[in-house]
Amino acid sequence: MTAAVLCIGTELTRGELLNSNATWLAESLTRIGLEVTAVDCVDDDRARIEACLRRLASEHQAILCTGGLGPTTDDITTECAARVAGVALFRDEPSFEHIKERLRRFGRPEMAAANAKQADFPVGARILPNPNGTAPGFRVKLGGASSYFMPGVPSEMKAMFEAHVAPELASLVTEASHQIVLRCFGMPESECNERMAGLEAEYGVYVGYRASMPEIEVKLLARASTLDAAKALARRAADDARLRLGDAVYGEGFGSLPEHLGALLAEHGKTLAIAESCTGGLAAELMTRTPGSSRYFLGGAVAYANSAKTALLGVPAELIAAHGAVSAEVARAMAEGVRERLGADYGLAFTGIAGPEGGTAQKPVGLVHWAVASSAGASSQDRVFSGDRSVVRRRAVFSGLDAVRRLVRG
Repeated sequence: MTAAVLCIGTELTRGELLNSNATWLAESLTRIGLEVTAVDCVDDDRARIEACLRRLASEHQAILCTGGLGPTTDDITTECAARVAGVALFRDEPSFEHIKERLRRFGRPEMAAANAKQADFPVGARILPNPNGTAPGFRVKLGGASSYFMPGVPSEMKAMFEAHVAPELASLVTEASHQIVLRCFGMPESECNERMAGLEAEYGVYVGYRASMPEIEVKLLARASTLDAAKALARRAADDARLRLGDAVYGEGFGSLPEHLGALLAEHGKTLAIAESCTGGLAAELMTRTPGSSRYFLGGAVAYANSAKTALLGVPAELIAAHGAVSAEVARAMAEGVRERLGADYGLAFTGIAGPEGGTAQKPVGLVHWAVASSAGASSQDRVFSGDRSVVRRRAVFSGLDAVRRLVRG
């Protein structure tokens, strides 16, 4: 069953507001089993809204539309839907009373005419109640497409979709689907694609890629006559994909590399401490986003100046003088120092030149050394990362966290 998402609002087309509704709806529809083939956005213009609705209705079996159901003059979605359906508007008295009561609860005993129009719907429409706002939604047929119109406010739209739209659409889907997401790090997207060559044809699944710097999601979507069959097919394809991608796969489903590393440390009963210079505390911040991270993350130190590296981490001043603060030797000493001082199983350290200035021919901007220390000793790696300061820091942090992941996993 094909579906399209249409988000209406000039604030969206001008970039004044992030269109989170489109992402959420597309993911939700895919999860139900629909095939989303179009996601459109249009401004508050009658002709363009009607043209979009006619085009999408001619190409899809379902349309999910958000926005334009409010009380202001630019909220014209309902009128446009009625024109495309070729019907008049009617006033729904239960909706009218709901709006009056909601306004009364908020200290507005008199309803403005602008609010009253929110109780008007195309003839033949089925009303979708909105317990969280004044704008009810509605379902109406546009050509052969079941079309659902919902508020643009994300919280209201999501509640309406889950309560009224999702169950109905799920009952219309004749083919079950199941998706497995493999989360990867340390392998370019192009190499992932090369290694996955032929998998789609072999299993009859859809393979998609999403780069979310610096991670990559590999999505495998299987369709079958039953949900169990779809799950089994997706599992076989995912197991093959794991073999093809190897150590680059760090997990399945949702959750970033820092979250996965935290779960891995907790599973093994291990702890981590982090020493940071050029990354400025970013690694520690990422590791503590998850509630309960104190089970595995003991703490960290941002030792930016050379004197701080010596005072906080015990890095010998002579070592810094001999090799420079940005060096493998200093990175290893920082990792060992933070591990010993905090009593952690693993110590992770970063030192580098995030830019945009400070580089030399021998040590260019983007050079970062990271080191991991354990009871077996310390090892370091380095790389010259491209990108601006924030990109260099983020790529370096994920590289260091991935090094810990590989060590913990063994």
